[in-house]
Amino acid sequence: MAATLRLTRKAAGIELRRGRFDVTVDGASVGTLDRQDTIETPVEPGPHTLLLRTGRYSSQPHIFTAADGDLITFRCHGAEGWPQLVASLIAPDLAIFLKPEED
Repeated sequence: MAATLRLTRKAAGIELRRGRFDVTVDGASVGTLDRQDTIETPVEPGPHTLLLRTGRYSSQPHIFTAADGDLITFRCHGAEGWPQLVASLIAPDLAIFLKPEED
């Protein structure tokens, strides 16, 4: 039985890094995520690496482990403040924030 990965894109303020996020799990594309969107995708049990990308900008890779029947949830958003936006110009993997959510 597969687990389910749920990603929600919701910012607390205004996102300065806009555009559609490409979602990859273990290097394979599993969909895209627009502002205020939620997507779900099945994942096999075991360890996985999640990465979001838009153009040259990305999140930092996030490693998670799925078990049979699990619901793994993450919340993400683009840079919300000028310091984050400026930092992402130097380190593109700081442009998208990805955080696991607790049930």
